[in-house]
Amino acid sequence: MRGTPSSSTGREVFQDCSGGNSRPSRPFGRGGRYFLLLTVPPSSSRHFNWTLAFTIIGLSTIAAGVFVFNRCASLPGRTTKETVDQMERVGRDLRDAIVQITQLQPRVTINNRVYFEQTSPIAELALISQTIEVEHEFLHTWAGSTKRLRLHGTYTAKAGFDLGKEFSVTVTPETTIVRLPHAQILGVEQNAIELLAYENGFWNPISGTDVQAELASLAKLARDRAAARNLPAEAEESFRTQLKARIGDTPPVQVIFYQTPRSD
Repeated sequence: MRGTPSSSTGREVFQDCSGGNSRPSRPFGRGGRYFLLLTVPPSSSRHFNWTLAFTIIGLSTIAAGVFVFNRCASLPGRTTKETVDQMERVGRDLRDAIVQITQLQPRVTINNRVYFEQTSPIAELALISQTIEVEHEFLHTWAGSTKRLRLHGTYTAKAGFDLGKEFSVTVTPETTIVRLPHAQILGVEQNAIELLAYENGFWNPISGTDVQAELASLAKLARDRAAARNLPAEAEESFRTQLKARIGDTPPVQVIFYQTPRSD
């Protein structure tokens, strides 16, 4: 916008050339040149739209609520899957450790589901083996005639587990249990027999039946001595120690030995 000075008054005035609807303006300037400052009326578009703001906030709140709800709803499923994965890992680790110790794959049940069946290439597992020495003397007198037989025997006693019995691993969220039969004396093997005395009576000689009876007595003595040394308990402790060495203390594992009928 520009104005033209009027000469009738001898003073320079600035006239509005844009029409009669403009708001008054204030001239300013220096050196005989003037400019106009126009005051623009405030536009209604500058007013803050509270309705739109509340709408955006409401939608944002709803979206955040839906996100949190979905996360919370999926949390039990994720937790359950992580728990099952952990139990499966424990079951596999126990199976592998027991196979290394016993050459047997136990029956593995995880959360009431059977993952592995029991299999074994051998019938028995000996974890403890000890050498036992025993002596026995036989004397018999008939009609004043005495016969005497004295033997010394060296045996190897073995204690361990009957792998034909139930051998299982059960893994649940609450506990982990390894169940197997009590250890027992698996056998007493004869290594050597030494004859210390062999004396016949004049009319009372030593018979083959006498020798067989003495050999049986020596074997029973060796077996009784093995039982007195509590070799089955040593075999059970050996199993616990080897299992712990392979899997550690996490998670804690309960080892249960159950009683089975003796089969002598």
